Amino acid sequence: MKLINIGFGNLVSSDKLVAVVAPDSAPVKRIVQEAKQSGMLIDATCGRKCKSVLIHESNHVVLSAVSCETIQNRAEESEEKDD
Repeated sequence: MKLINIGFGNLVSSDKLVAVVAPDSAPVKRIVQEAKQSGMLIDATCGRKCKSVLIHESNHVVLSAVSCETIQNRAEESEEKDD
């Protein structure tokens, strides 16, 4: 299992990660709202502004204060270490 640091000591499994998207568009805001209503939202921003939304295979939605690009770079670094 590969873990990605999404900020403030929080980690997510990269194996079950479907998408990392910016939180600005209306469809993503709708996904976040639906996840919140169904109890599938995990807020890992530690009170800071949300800069990325991570969507998992299990329909869990994770909010992160780290940008999409930073998460991508960290995921690529973890893949390189495992090779």
